[in-house]
Amino acid sequence: MDASRTRRTFRTAAALGSCCLALVVGCSASGDDTAEAGSAARAQVAAVPVAAADLQNQYQKVIKEVLPSVVQIQASSDLGSGVVYDGNGHIVTNAHVVQGEKKFKVTTANNEEPLTATLVYSYPEQDLAVIRLDKLPDGLKAATFGDTEKVEVGQITLAMGSPLGLSSSVTEGIVSATGRTVSENQEGGGTGATIPNMVQTSAAINPGNSGGALVNLDGQVIGIPTLAANDPDLGNTAAPGIGFAIPGSMVKTVADQIIKQGKVVDSGRAALGISGRTVVDVDYQPAGVAVVTVKPGDAADNAGIRPGDVIIRVGDDDITTITSLAESLATDRPGQKTKVTYSRNDVERTVDVTLGEQ
Repeated sequence: MDASRTRRTFRTAAALGSCCLALVVGCSASGDDTAEAGSAARAQVAAVPVAAADLQNQYQKVIKEVLPSVVQIQASSDLGSGVVYDGNGHIVTNAHVVQGEKKFKVTTANNEEPLTATLVYSYPEQDLAVIRLDKLPDGLKAATFGDTEKVEVGQITLAMGSPLGLSSSVTEGIVSATGRTVSENQEGGGTGATIPNMVQTSAAINPGNSGGALVNLDGQVIGIPTLAANDPDLGNTAAPGIGFAIPGSMVKTVADQIIKQGKVVDSGRAALGISGRTVVDVDYQPAGVAVVTVKPGDAADNAGIRPGDVIIRVGDDDITTITSLAESLATDRPGQKTKVTYSRNDVERTVDVTLGEQ
């Protein structure tokens, strides 16, 4: 699935109660039954505002707890969001927010004047980056990241960030799906990354939300909002209610390596060790990935794949484009064995490949 980047470029309780009352009374007979039904209806009516108030209080509690950890990041020409990762001034965001820049202005919840920050490392392959504040302000608060394995469809989520430059904005939705593999567009400065295991949410994700926080009602960051799906029927504009966030566990894995090692030393992502391009058939339809270069000693080289070969299948996945190849490999692990089918001089061959690391 292709998706676009998201940087800058109750009926009321009273009405619901009345509905419940009408339904219960209308179904009752008379006498004691009527009195019983009336009591039950009144109890139901009274419970509705209490439940709504409890949920509202929970929302406000989470927002008060987490929003101070969400910052606005200003690059030379773009605006995005970030999340305070630790007490040392490290902030995690998207690689497409920082792009190729080294210096940024950061506005935190407790400082009206922007602070300066410097890039630590950008990892476009996962569309993540870490920057660090040059000077620690008072009251800087790190967010708590949750366990991706505990994220479930239907959980209520809050998306926090700076959509369209409106800092400290919050939208609400649910986890719509988990385990999505999504490819980011390269248009307008995107990284073109193919990212596995993304969290899909119905919380509104708008330009400027990139790098912000997707939060559960326990006050944990379960993802970094990054992409919004494109709607081809609306001129490829963002499709409402379909956003994607990089899972919190992956954010922690990448950010910890960047902070400790200065770069990503163990991506955990499989690779064939080639560069390639999409080829088309006689009907101008995508038909495979032509191998342009092969990294010596890497997975494809060891399996006998050579420049000029056209990869058409990996495992059980048909390969038609460079994106479909990336999506097929995205959920695999380095060291895993798979079968790769390719065409050489119009003859198909299938080889066993031990995958390398991206």
